[in-house]
Amino acid sequence: MISTELSDWLLDSDPALRWQVERDLLGAEETTWQETRARVEHEGFGAELLAQQDPDGQWAGGAFFPSDFAFDDDGSQPWTATTWALKDLRQWGLTASALEGTAEKLESARWEYENLPYWGGEVDVCINSWTLSNGLWLGADVDGIVDWFLGHQQPDCGWNCEWVEGSKVSSFHSTLNALVALLDYQLATGDAARVQEARARGEEYLLSRDLFRTRSTGDPFDGRALALFHPRRWFYGILPALDYFREATSADGTGPDPRMEEAVGMIRARRSDDGTWTQDHRLDGDVWFHVDAPVGEPSKWVTLQAQRVLDWWDGTQTD
Repeated sequence: MISTELSDWLLDSDPALRWQVERDLLGAEETTWQETRARVEHEGFGAELLAQQDPDGQWAGGAFFPSDFAFDDDGSQPWTATTWALKDLRQWGLTASALEGTAEKLESARWEYENLPYWGGEVDVCINSWTLSNGLWLGADVDGIVDWFLGHQQPDCGWNCEWVEGSKVSSFHSTLNALVALLDYQLATGDAARVQEARARGEEYLLSRDLFRTRSTGDPFDGRALALFHPRRWFYGILPALDYFREATSADGTGPDPRMEEAVGMIRARRSDDGTWTQDHRLDGDVWFHVDAPVGEPSKWVTLQAQRVLDWWDGTQTD
């Protein structure tokens, strides 16, 4: 159990965060957290982002990039276009009914890459992962993207967005994003058998590397992978990886793999004396608005995710 002071701090937040604190950390009755979740459509982050939607169902006039994005610019990736907005709203707990008609409108949208139809997906693993999850949420026909993932798994068992450039090895970033989408498919449809083998192979890619090590040297593949941060865009981190396995083991009725223990210990060691965790880094790029603390300050989103990972892990350990 978390302290009253910590729970009060976490509860003093946007409904998009508060309902998850109530459900995942405080064990509130479903009627309580569902009532808070229903507020996402009308208050705070959810209402503010919904207000930015274009009449054609998009945000910022584009599928993955704003319509006015200069592709020859060396500036950072913006996070304001349609795919990112849908990802945020979905993860904040917005009900799909609040976006009634959006799936149909986006049938006319096109990806910036080769003008491909929106719900058919693209060639990028990460883009297709968010499209699959968003489409399942909104009721769009995205079934073909599942087959795409099954056909684009690398020989070393993960995925890599650079496959289109000829890469034959996997990426931590792409693999986690693919796994999240395939788990979302399983949870939405109940069709575990279709994705079971691919998920197991992808999970083994991460677990065989202790969630953060390269196979060649044993060193962390990227220092930022050990950072704790929110929101997560495309970038890999041990915290979102552990949060994925928390959901996956619940869905599969399995226990956590012991190879995650070191990563869990890193999360535990980063907890401050007051029970909070700090925002470690933030990707640059335009946003509609920031939803979490600046770098170096206590983060409510990171604290939620880290605490529920520890609660899950500690609750499954036996003497």
